[in-house]
Parts: sequence; C-alpha cells; structure tokens
Amino acid sequence: MTHDISRRRLLSGAAGVLGGAAAVLLAACAPVGSPEPVASDDDVQAEVTVTVSDNRYEPAEVEIAPGQAVRWEFVGPNEHDVVAEDRSFVSELLVEGSYTHQFSEEGEYAYLCSIHPEMQGVVRVVAP
Repeated sequence: MTHDISRRRLLSGAAGVLGGAAAVLLAACAPVGSPEPVASDDDVQAEVTVTVSDNRYEPAEVEIAPGQAVRWEFVGPNEHDVVAEDRSFVSELLVEGSYTHQFSEEGEYAYLCSIHPEMQGVVRVVAP
C-alpha cells in the first residue's frame, strides 16, 4: 500500500509540473498586450510600402527622409499588427488592409508584431 500512495503522489506531482509548464508555454505565445492603436495617416502618400504576411515584414528595414511616410500592406491569412517600440505608431490587428505612418523626426524606429514578436522591422528616418 505504501507503494500505491508514493506512486499517486509522484503522478500527481508530475501532472502539476506538466500543467504548469503548459501554462507558461501558452502565456509565451500570448500577445505582448493590446496596445492602443494610433490613427493611420491614410491621407498621406507613402514613400515606401512594406508587405506584412507569412510572419514577416518585407522589407524588414527601410530608410526614408523626415516628412515621408511608410505604408504597411497586410495580406492574410493571419492577423498581424505594427507596434513601434516607443508606441509612436500602432496599427490594429489586421488580416488585410493597410496602415500608414508619417515620420516627422530623424531617428531609428524599431517595431514588431504584438502577436508574433519574432516579426521585427525598423524604419530609419535620415535627412538627405
């Protein structure tokens, strides 16, 4: 009988550890958070277009001048967004459509997808 109790405790403990590990893994796949979207500058003509699909930004790095804009074109099938590290531009989660942001100041603007943080890009704003 002692072996039965020990075996139950062992199995119960193992199930608890595995359940905890599963919860951690699921949390790691959760979005970074739901950042508040920043309105798209739809009325501004973009100098550069970045395609958002297949868990990547193409091209991932772009360079523009101050006053110019970047347009991100979303082409399904999965939801993605564009979230600036400094939150200066944040799109909604989209499967299709576009989001545009006009950059007024020089600098390097890193961004990612809140659902897929391995998706990363950068906009470099450099004076001509």
